[in-house]
Amino acid sequence: MGDFIATIPVSGYSGWRFLERTAERQKQTFENSSQIRRDLEYFRTNIAKATTAEALVADRGLLKVALGAFGLDDDINKKAYVLKVLAEGTESDKAFANRIVDKRYRAMAEAFGYGNLGGANSAKPGFAHNIAERYKTRQFEVAIGEADPSMRLAMGLSRQLPELLNSSASDSSVWFQILGNPPLRTVFETAYGLPRSFGSLDVDKQRDILRARTDRFLGDSSAQVFGDPANIEKLLQRYFLRKQLAEGPAAGVPGSAALSLLTNAAGSMAGLFQSRLL
Repeated sequence: MGDFIATIPVSGYSGWRFLERTAERQKQTFENSSQIRRDLEYFRTNIAKATTAEALVADRGLLKVALGAFGLDDDINKKAYVLKVLAEGTESDKAFANRIVDKRYRAMAEAFGYGNLGGANSAKPGFAHNIAERYKTRQFEVAIGEADPSMRLAMGLSRQLPELLNSSASDSSVWFQILGNPPLRTVFETAYGLPRSFGSLDVDKQRDILRARTDRFLGDSSAQVFGDPANIEKLLQRYFLRKQLAEGPAAGVPGSAALSLLTNAAGSMAGLFQSRLL
């Protein structure tokens, strides 16, 4: 992205471990890139003027940062869709943001406040700073993803899953939010070896399957099991190894070697793995 080039010398779980060690230094370099500085300078200077959803959507520079702060960069040309999300707010059960599957939009609509009783938050103290910080974090993940898309997904899960678990949401609600967040969903589907048909199932059934797979994997069906950072790391290790298995030798890891690693990572589940995919 711009004049920043991510450093990821190897793919797979080894690459992830390298990124974990170097992410902070690389992020500092990224934040000093000219493109990020320009984007944020424009946003900080002009966001207070966007007192309506229409004004925000009409300004591409502001919209770029607004969407980018919530991982929705690819939707910048869907102006009518974005406007509907923002204008209806989040307080009504019938609001568009509460009815669509992708809950990243709800988070954005809630943050900006358009359509809610309290009105726009765009001119409130600290708002521009908070969105700018979100933007820097998300865009660093995007830049990492340009080098290796799987690393972007892993970074997103490492950041977002603890945020979900720290909310007051019920266990079912957390699972539904995971299912409604495409990046998180992708990591879980890959790590658990779920088929493409999984997404066509009733959403309650999807939740129950994730719970059952988590119980088999970690001995607990609650999403709160991922409150332990070690279990998030186990999930990501399984994600990368599953992905390498699916990609085969082209991923740089022979299938038999990856299978051996995956079996060892599963621990007591080794026998189960050989009879069926978890």
